[in-house]
Amino acid sequence: MQIREVFDRKRFVFLDGGMGTQLQARGLQPGQKPELAALEMPEVLTAIHTDYANAGADILLANTFGANAKKLTGCGHTVEEVVSASIACARKAAETTGACVALDIGPLGELLVPAGTLAFEDAYNEFAQVIRAGAAAGADLVFLETMTDLYELKAAILAARENCNLPVFTSMSFESRGRTFTGCTVESYAVTAAGLGADAVGINCSLGPKEILPFAQRLCRSVPAGVPVFVKPNAGLPNPDGSYNLDPDEFAAEMKEYAAIGVSMVGGCCGTTPAFIARLHETFSPLTPADKIPIRRSCLCTPVRFVEVNGITVVGERINPTGKKRLQQALRDGDSAYPCTQAVAQAEAGAQVLDVNAGLPGIDEAATLEQLVKDLQAVTDLPLQLDSSNPEALSRALRIYNGKPIVNSVNGEPETLEKILPLCKKYGAAVVGLALDKGGIPPTAEGRFAIAQRIVAAANAAGIPNEDIYIDCLTLTASAQQEGAVQTLEALSRCKRELGVRTVLGVSNISFGLPCRGYLNTTFLTMAMSAGLDLAIMNPNTPEMMAAVRAYRVLTSQDLQSTDYVAAYADVQIQTTQTSKSAATVAEVGAAAPGGDALFEAVRRGLKAEARAAADAALTMREPLDVVNVSLIPALDAVGDGFEKGTVFLPQLLQAATAAQAAFEAIKAKIAASGQAQGSKGKIVIATVKGDVHDIGKNIVRVILENYGYDVLDLGRDVDPERVVEAVRQTGAKLVGLSALMTTTVPNMQATIEALHAAHLDCKVMVGGAVLTPDYARDIGADYYCKDAKASADLAKQLLG
Repeated sequence: MQIREVFDRKRFVFLDGGMGTQLQARGLQPGQKPELAALEMPEVLTAIHTDYANAGADILLANTFGANAKKLTGCGHTVEEVVSASIACARKAAETTGACVALDIGPLGELLVPAGTLAFEDAYNEFAQVIRAGAAAGADLVFLETMTDLYELKAAILAARENCNLPVFTSMSFESRGRTFTGCTVESYAVTAAGLGADAVGINCSLGPKEILPFAQRLCRSVPAGVPVFVKPNAGLPNPDGSYNLDPDEFAAEMKEYAAIGVSMVGGCCGTTPAFIARLHETFSPLTPADKIPIRRSCLCTPVRFVEVNGITVVGERINPTGKKRLQQALRDGDSAYPCTQAVAQAEAGAQVLDVNAGLPGIDEAATLEQLVKDLQAVTDLPLQLDSSNPEALSRALRIYNGKPIVNSVNGEPETLEKILPLCKKYGAAVVGLALDKGGIPPTAEGRFAIAQRIVAAANAAGIPNEDIYIDCLTLTASAQQEGAVQTLEALSRCKRELGVRTVLGVSNISFGLPCRGYLNTTFLTMAMSAGLDLAIMNPNTPEMMAAVRAYRVLTSQDLQSTDYVAAYADVQIQTTQTSKSAATVAEVGAAAPGGDALFEAVRRGLKAEARAAADAALTMREPLDVVNVSLIPALDAVGDGFEKGTVFLPQLLQAATAAQAAFEAIKAKIAASGQAQGSKGKIVIATVKGDVHDIGKNIVRVILENYGYDVLDLGRDVDPERVVEAVRQTGAKLVGLSALMTTTVPNMQATIEALHAAHLDCKVMVGGAVLTPDYARDIGADYYCKDAKASADLAKQLLG
């Protein structure tokens, strides 16, 4: 088929099925790299592709899932050699049916900064190398699949967009709770991938058709009408023996429900075979894809936080140096600690979005804004409003932002629109338009509305839809231009009503130069909300303004059952005391901590610098062991409990661990200075098994265990069973942790466990990884199955104390 036919939606398009399990079934040996099949067993690989093509697959995914420089290190072949040979095998198989060939690209196997150590641009470069090789080898499209980290997916999409002209398909893998391994929501994935220019979006792996269905429905509602949606589920759920619980008929029967929800491409992932695709083809060929009816909504997001702007939304204004000497000095010093504490404090006070401004004379705004975004992403999951009109600063900040941000701002001047709107389109950002131009701010509502019309027209021409356009009709100071308030509100109301866009105001400007500013601010905010204000840029630490917002949400049925209002004011006296305190000492870490424990709060909030400072202060008054047991461990436990309940996600878990590590460094230094011996709670050996180079999960486990005080020997990835045995023998470790992501490497996990048993070593073995289940773990001889890092820490405490 021609690649353009994939997008016409006249019929269902069929993707192929599992590759790893097929290679295993046809002779791939334990320890043999599946990525090298095109060089070591080309006839077998071509036969697999041919079987899928004959089964009806319109798109064949080349065996390039792990063909990147990181995973091919030491194999004796270049990325270009492996990709070219793999594309050639798929192309040969496609000759008889005319199927398209996709360059298949999976994750790199490492977490990106700030959750991990892989820099965003380094990830980009790894993907770019593979994509250039695939385009040169004749691939018809780029297929990014099995992604769990939205930041990594963004790097891959940008690499594809900037290094080839091929269509780009993207796919993420979701767990049963409806989030990826790193906590990304379906909606955040949808709007980010589509905003970056993905030509089709989908879900693959991890779960079976029945389990993925509700997530696919959400995906269909969240992507634009012109972006196709596809699914590639596993053959059900895994059995203890490594097989899956659905046969081809059962798989096709469960998949049939997708025909009615807007999905237009179907295939299979782990455990599926050509027989599955053939049965899928029989089931779907007589059918026509149902229309996909997405919800057009204004939204901003980070991976774990999706903010739909369908009512009054609070934008925290405190990370803006205007009139803030302490923040100005922090920006000049390159000190991120203060703005990070401001971010955390505003989030806890009720902000839903954070304004971030680095415009200060005498500093490099572009470099500062870029670094500020990186630092803020490490401590908060709130979406950011990038407050700058500097194209270079915006370009650098938008590139490394994780999710969908909003840019503040453009205005009615053509030069500004021409420079900034294309950046917003490229990176999928929403945009604020200021109702002013070279003539300044028009005094009348009519004048401001006319400028707003020009901005909306320019944004639409740049490919930015109305739901991503926010108009700021500008708040003038009542002390100087008293009649301006009414004009602002009239213009705001017209923009909302006649242009169909969202609105934004810097509320606090109204009271500048007048006494008791809170009264004016709160009244003007209430008037603006009634006129249709969507984004209120304000100080969320101001009790009366947040009370007005929460009350308005109740009275307009935005806060159903008054849930948020009750949560905020259930005990109004305590809340008033704490909020007033927060307003008086904005963003001081530990101000509202239980018992005034600043260290506990700094670790809980994931603030590294503050945790170190709080530990230093605590150690002047308390013994090191007391600091660990009373502050550090309870903070980690609190974050771990939140992770277990689904209220805290992987990025926050890792940031808390990093903050705790900073505090531990201070404690170690104190112990060393006192001459006291530092004991360990126990020794643990961990490794990713032979043949597997994915070590994200293993690295997270190491960080968490070390912060609970265990001595962890990390053997790395692709570790021979003999190395694990020798490490346990030398260290005397009582606990071993083994990790594997791929079905092809689980036999090596079993071999490692058998080698430990054969050596008669006195240790227990815990295992984890995406392909494992508790039953499967028992079947291969493991003592314990741990579903995540928190479970590993709980087990270590149980076994080692």
